[in-house]
Amino acid sequence: METTRQKRIERLLQKELSDIFRLQTAQTHGVLVSVSKTYISPDLSVCRSYLSIFPSERGHEILANINANVRSIRYELGRRCGKQLRIIPELRFFIDDTLDYIDHIDQLLSAH
Repeated sequence: METTRQKRIERLLQKELSDIFRLQTAQTHGVLVSVSKTYISPDLSVCRSYLSIFPSERGHEILANINANVRSIRYELGRRCGKQLRIIPELRFFIDDTLDYIDHIDQLLSAH
């Protein structure tokens, strides 16, 4: 069960990560990365973030690029949240493919 503190930190991390990705993808045209959900471990040491990436065909390529730069993203997160968090959590990113799944279900339903 999540505590109120975990939920508050999840919202803070989701907001700040979304802002970081918005600023980074502003330079690359045609790419959009949004943070759909974040989960923080009970000891507040690990943050799992699910990213919705457009275009979805380049999702794995963009996710690999994000994972290669996770140290600089964590540093930027520390600059933004350093006053509110004692320890900046380790970041782990995953692709949120629920929109692709919904689109696939719609295609299957419209085929009949």
